Amino acid sequence: MGHGGNVLEELMADHREVEEIFARIQAMAGGGQELRDLVDEVTIELVRHSVAEEQYLYPAVREYVEGGDQLADKEIEDHSRVEKILKQLEKMDTGDAQMSPVLQQLMNEVAAHVQDEDNNLFPMLRRTCSSEKLDELGDKVRRAKAMAPTRPHPSAPSTPPANKLLAPGVGLVDRARDFVTGRGKS
Repeated sequence: MGHGGNVLEELMADHREVEEIFARIQAMAGGGQELRDLVDEVTIELVRHSVAEEQYLYPAVREYVEGGDQLADKEIEDHSRVEKILKQLEKMDTGDAQMSPVLQQLMNEVAAHVQDEDNNLFPMLRRTCSSEKLDELGDKVRRAKAMAPTRPHPSAPSTPPANKLLAPGVGLVDRARDFVTGRGKS
């Protein structure tokens, strides 16, 4: 969850972690509890990552990158689509015939989003933002991920200041639910 480094290094490490979980899902022969555990694991990582980006990365993109408002809005729309898919998966039984197509849809959406950020958004921000600011944002993103929700909440606000106010409380409730159910402990 917390990898260290500036914001771009932190978020790219998250991207690689999610890709690794997807590879483990694709390599599975069956489903059952092992699949549920991996879906929960990738959900937790994606939700935390998205919340942190929405709280700190995208406001920086708006401030430092030319055309940043449109770029940030597009990324937030990507997150919204992913969060809706995660909500679908959360409600599905691993034996459901739709589980595989919905998982594939998630992997496709996330892969496109990651590729866009890694190849376009992050280099733009690296060119226009000081290394001190990128380091500061890395620290903020790590703190946000530690407090972030662990379950999809598609109707929650995705822009400051509302997301910064509500996410820690929602995150506390999610982590309490996870503790009681054992979710995310695999």
